[in-house]
Amino acid sequence: MFKNTTYSLCLSLLLLALSQNSLAATTLVAVAANFSKPMTEIAAEFEKSTGHTAKLSFGSSGKFVSQIENGGPFEVLLSADEKGPEKLEKSGFGVPNTRFIYALGKLVLWSTTPGYVDDQGKILSTGGFKHIAIADPKLAPYGVAAVEVLKKKGLFDKLQPLFVLGENIAQTQQFVSTSNADLGFVALSQVIENGKIGSGSGWIVPSSEHSPIQQGAILLKNGAENPAAVALINYLKSKPAIAIIEKYGYDLPK
Repeated sequence: MFKNTTYSLCLSLLLLALSQNSLAATTLVAVAANFSKPMTEIAAEFEKSTGHTAKLSFGSSGKFVSQIENGGPFEVLLSADEKGPEKLEKSGFGVPNTRFIYALGKLVLWSTTPGYVDDQGKILSTGGFKHIAIADPKLAPYGVAAVEVLKKKGLFDKLQPLFVLGENIAQTQQFVSTSNADLGFVALSQVIENGKIGSGSGWIVPSSEHSPIQQGAILLKNGAENPAAVALINYLKSKPAIAIIEKYGYDLPK
């Protein structure tokens, strides 16, 4: 009797596991380069929580939008702005009423050298550097924000000849990290550790210095019938996901 009961229990657990595995799915996600670190953590927690897998690709928001419009296979887009998701929804590539702001980005002027960038960004006026890295404003919202900051300070024309343009914010940070630029405008999420800039020196740019960096997400038509894609969109609004987003220095929309 005991053996039969044990056998039945084991069989039930096995069938349950097989059933859960059969329901698990994978979704292809296009992720703005600035959100690489938090999204990697979120994807891991998402898989633990739901059994679904999120396969992540990181890059320029502008390029992702172009790829999606030209038949790219992505099912979810996490953009660095709200314009891309809005455009995709209007053009029929996004699922209506699934678009939302998942994070408010923060810009930081950063150098790998301790003490090099002051905490008010005065180095932009005093100069002494040969190159400054920014993300290409034609492709990256963080580049747009950087240009706005420089124009507001009346420094754009003076500093433009010193620009080293990154295709996305990841490449922009790489230019600074490899000393191809003395300093550069990057996302706070790339350099934050335990709530502050982890290495080098930097100026966290006040949000009043540029237009809000409202990072939008949308479920794409390719993922409308994929339970993993739908689940991920919902998971991004959950408390565990929000905690990770805030950990990397992002604000949340009110």
